[in-house]
Amino acid sequence: MSYEPLQLTAELHQYLLAHSTAPDEVMAALIAETRASLPDAAGMQVAPEQAAFLRIIAAVQGARNAVEIGTFTGLSSLAIARGMGAEGRLICFDVSTEWTAVAKRYWQLAGVDERIELRIGPAADGIRELPAEEYLDLAFIDADKQNYTTYWNELVPRIRPGGLILVDNVLWSGRVLDPQDSRDQGVVDFNATAAQDPRVELVIVPIGDGITMARKL
Repeated sequence: MSYEPLQLTAELHQYLLAHSTAPDEVMAALIAETRASLPDAAGMQVAPEQAAFLRIIAAVQGARNAVEIGTFTGLSSLAIARGMGAEGRLICFDVSTEWTAVAKRYWQLAGVDERIELRIGPAADGIRELPAEEYLDLAFIDADKQNYTTYWNELVPRIRPGGLILVDNVLWSGRVLDPQDSRDQGVVDFNATAAQDPRVELVIVPIGDGITMARKL
């Protein structure tokens, strides 16, 4: 029996959203502000259904120690911090003080700011400053595509057995099938590296622009 993959039309996507947990007032306001004030960059924000996915994953994982690479205006970190609960601690790496200033306002509005530590600077250097042992429950990568493999190689040794790494944009609007520039090739190279990594088992979940979910063995 052959299997035909589902084609997610615009109408079906709207149905998906209508039958998923909707963003609350704080998240909805953050989404709206990002789209209004940063229209040229708003595509960097995770989709609402991805935010719900991240929150559920953090909660199911029982995550207490987590890292995010690429924070932008803070929707994904807000979702992860909420899923982790009051005992969770999330370290966010980003290079923009302008965009993360928006994130900090909404973390405070949501009451999760005490769970989040923002570190401004190159993420690869920041990860190398973290403890070298296997202690992280969860990591989320959503930053510059050319460095995805670098981030992966620094994070995998720091993830505990059974911990998760989630990586966004791994389908890259379909350009993984015909890469044209260095960002496209960065995603292609990362996907090949991750798929062949014996330290994890993984699946690409076709939500948003594609999320790799990898479990440390």
